[in-house]
Amino acid sequence: MSKARLARFLLALKFLGLLTLLSMPAAFAHEVRPAYLQLHEERPGEFVVLWKVPMQGDMRLALEPQFSGKTEASTAVARDGGGAEIRTWTLRAPELRGQTLTIDGLEATMTDALVRVEYLDGTSWTGRFTAREPSAVIPSSDTAPSVAGVYLSLGIEHILFGVDHLLFVLALLIITRGSWLLVKTVTAFTIAHSITLALATLGFVHVPQAPVEATIALSIVFVAAEIVRRDQGKEGIAARAPWVVAFCFGLLHGLGFAGALSEIGLPEGHIPLALLFFNLGVEAGQLIFVGAVLSIVAIVRRTHLALPSWVARMPAYAIGSLAMFWTIQRVAMF
Repeated sequence: MSKARLARFLLALKFLGLLTLLSMPAAFAHEVRPAYLQLHEERPGEFVVLWKVPMQGDMRLALEPQFSGKTEASTAVARDGGGAEIRTWTLRAPELRGQTLTIDGLEATMTDALVRVEYLDGTSWTGRFTAREPSAVIPSSDTAPSVAGVYLSLGIEHILFGVDHLLFVLALLIITRGSWLLVKTVTAFTIAHSITLALATLGFVHVPQAPVEATIALSIVFVAAEIVRRDQGKEGIAARAPWVVAFCFGLLHGLGFAGALSEIGLPEGHIPLALLFFNLGVEAGQLIFVGAVLSIVAIVRRTHLALPSWVARMPAYAIGSLAMFWTIQRVAMF
């Protein structure tokens, strides 16, 4: 099998992976955002409740928190939260610790629910509820391992369900040639988005989220266009120094990660730990994706298959077209 034919087939294989991403709904261009329940104790046995539920179009997910013990709730006040419905009310629960909390309806969805309970004495608890485990006993307080586990899994899910971030990484993989250059590129992207994720989450940087999301989509368009230029024999900066592009746009993608994390929130008393493990989760998810693509490429090296030359050009155009659609869609939402 000639090198040229092998190169075309490798790109075709990446395109097949891209088709899998494109088959996902446009709503999954971002990560799957979890529902969020916060109970803040203002007076002994009296909690202010905030319940944030993702919307599907004009309808919110049919999720409701249910407690096993004696509680008394006031009338909820609802408001729009930009892609989610936010309801607040007051809950009287003199003995909340030890009760079983169930997110009713969660088992019929594909989302998760993050729960944080903050007590008057300064202790708190953070829990993650899933379709498989929609119930949990509310303990007395958080432990460091439980916080680390919750935010590690949230970080992994964030990147693996964030199709726009994966398309950017895929475009970098296509345009980067050479193992050492690939290592530099992935490392530069990791360092960059780790910096802005920390700065934005800790409040040192404040950037409106809507322009950030639109520019993230535009960054994918840029790399896709650079792939087309390279294939035409006109190498741009992304082909010559992909690690520079990865670092610059990685700063932008980090702000996008921070926007998602700000919606989830960080547990008081464990903020550095939660931030660290969320970022480690993002890195783990990114490495899983890169490893999967490289594994497929390694398998294809042993495959002999003739493909038309136009197949090699399809991935860049498909990535760029979808990213341009996202750009227009997000700008229109300003």
